[in-house]
Amino acid sequence: MIATAHSLQQLNTRPRSERAVTPPPAPAEVHRHGIMSDSHGRTIRDLRISITDRCNFRCVYCMDPDVQFAPRSELLTRHEIIRLARIAEALGVRKIRLTGGEPTVHPELLEIISGIRRATSVELAMITNGSLLTRERLRAWKGAGLDRITVSLDSLRPDRFAMLTRAAGSPATVLAGIEAAIAEGVTPLKVNAVLMRGVNDDEAADLASLARVYGVEVRFIEYMPLDSARAWDDAKWVSASQTRAQIERVFPLVSAPSEDRSSTARLFEFADGRAGRIGFISSVSDPFCGACSRLRLTADGKIRPCLFSSAEWDVLSVLRCGAGDDELRAFFIDASWTKQAGHGMHSDEFHQPARSMSAIGG
Repeated sequence: MIATAHSLQQLNTRPRSERAVTPPPAPAEVHRHGIMSDSHGRTIRDLRISITDRCNFRCVYCMDPDVQFAPRSELLTRHEIIRLARIAEALGVRKIRLTGGEPTVHPELLEIISGIRRATSVELAMITNGSLLTRERLRAWKGAGLDRITVSLDSLRPDRFAMLTRAAGSPATVLAGIEAAIAEGVTPLKVNAVLMRGVNDDEAADLASLARVYGVEVRFIEYMPLDSARAWDDAKWVSASQTRAQIERVFPLVSAPSEDRSSTARLFEFADGRAGRIGFISSVSDPFCGACSRLRLTADGKIRPCLFSSAEWDVLSVLRCGAGDDELRAFFIDASWTKQAGHGMHSDEFHQPARSMSAIGG
């Protein structure tokens, strides 16, 4: 396939270390095992597929208001997404997360869900900002094969919600979507929140109370340098331990057992026995890289071994050149083998990825 002028321009304006190329070959022994693993002894079990770079929000820690989206011709099609999901399952993936952008704005979301369900038996979840959830849509997605959702909600105050999302909508709309998901059984449901110092960090306990109200898991994600404006300010960063301390002034917590070593969140339960759980994802202060089992597929068909990868691998070009399933399986195995030991955010060698979270996939 001949690259378009737009795609060449995108590649050429990225730092050389982040230009999409074919991954170096993994050892023959790794290919013989027929599963995705990396050179640090980790096995890939979780694939996050960004089905679109488009979003109806412009969250301040993610996307500039004037961000330009890629032409649809340069994004994975529904059939390509389903095919790659099927191949990934054959290589050991057991969980697939549909992300964006905002996946609920994709015009073929229902068909993507049903296609992946017909092609695989993975646990299928979706991460959404919750602004477009209705009982009718949730019922259709569940019927098509969606197992559960995670909803992002960073503030319960309408003025702050508008400031953070730079979009129409309200916390009430998102809460109604959460209630609709619970009513339709698209569960267990999780709620993600990003706190920023001096912006919404005083809402930690209020957001945590949603776990008690709805009996769900509320997870606090540390503010990370993944915005398209490259304006991340560590003065606005709030550590997981600080957030936990704020919550425990209101709701004492006790550590909850976890059977998943590769889980991104450290989980807690309420000391008074109330239903619901609180999780802390400390990507900055206490990275969980050592047991990471995740791989990412961007909407424009690049495999990223890590959220903070300095390289990504162009499976879309290989796919559109007529690659067979064996070639694609080999590509996935080679790409997984390049997964770095960790993101090194605290080292002098760390560089913020050229891509924002919306372009990588949440």
